[in-house]
Amino acid sequence: MLRNGLEPWHLLVVAIFAIVLFGSRKLPDTARALGKSMRILKSEAKAMKDDDAAAVPEAIRTASAEASTTGTAPTD
Repeated sequence: MLRNGLEPWHLLVVAIFAIVLFGSRKLPDTARALGKSMRILKSEAKAMKDDDAAAVPEAIRTASAEASTTGTAPTD
């Protein structure tokens, strides 16, 4: 049944179904809202990744400072 995967006519049927279900006037607004949501998600994921990358050097500095005051080497 799913041997051929998605074919172009499958996408055509889905597009026609969406037009009938939502109406042609609401589809641009829906697409715009979906695009905005995807951009927000992407920027938040990038911000989280940047925060994690910034936290690692800070942790290394903290461990080095503690090691210099105690006289022991930091462990990984």
